[in-house]
Amino acid sequence: MTSIHPSAIVSPGAELGEDVTVGPYCIVQNHVKIGSGSVLSSFVTLLDYVEIGDNCRIAQNAVIGGEPQDHGFKGEESWVRIGRDVIIRENVTIHRSTGEGTATVVGDGCFIMEGVHLGHNVVIGKNVTMANKVGMAGFSSVGDGAVLGGMAGVHQFVRVGKLCMIGGLSKIVKDIPPFLMADGHPADIFSLNKVGMRRAGYDSPERAAVKAFYDRLFHGGLPFRKALESLASSEEGRSGAAREIIDFCTGSKRGITLWHRSRPAVRGEEDGHDD
Repeated sequence: MTSIHPSAIVSPGAELGEDVTVGPYCIVQNHVKIGSGSVLSSFVTLLDYVEIGDNCRIAQNAVIGGEPQDHGFKGEESWVRIGRDVIIRENVTIHRSTGEGTATVVGDGCFIMEGVHLGHNVVIGKNVTMANKVGMAGFSSVGDGAVLGGMAGVHQFVRVGKLCMIGGLSKIVKDIPPFLMADGHPADIFSLNKVGMRRAGYDSPERAAVKAFYDRLFHGGLPFRKALESLASSEEGRSGAAREIIDFCTGSKRGITLWHRSRPAVRGEEDGHDD
């Protein structure tokens, strides 16, 4: 049974699924859809043009559906679309997109921690974890399974690839290709995310193949674009993970963050140990 606290304000046009809980002092506007089993704890604000999937949990003082902070926005109908099984913690803000019929998107299974801001037209993949106060600027994106440390900032239009791990306080100004770890201000790539890949089901030979592919891409003696073109036309470049990397890098508009050898090795890199 759906439960709405007496102090909550739920507009008559809002659509609530089965077993939704709307806690004290929440505000839900007309053009809002909330999936079955979702819970708004208290003081949550869902503004117009927001869709929330099934079994989501939204904590105190989150504001979802605010107009984009974009000079190009002219009041058009645009959306925030949240997938199912998403956790959104306190003080999170997620803005609608710029452009008629477009959406800011958060995929299924994401964990969005306290104080995170997702700007207009941001696209977050499935099972992404964002620690406290991450900031995603307009039109940026994050691939499935990525992890962003606290207070990391992602520049507009920048993409963070699948299963990347980004260190806390990092400043991401260029694209980070899939499966990599990056840290710094501005960020540099410094390792393969071996643990994340293993947990996602990539076995040791697959991880080793991705590492070897990146070694040739970044450290094979060719300029990056030449190395990318060479690998794209090779037999090696046709495999699943390699193809993902090539497609990601080929589609870059902000440029690719480089993997520098000058950074001190982290635990496990010194002896080539595969965690």
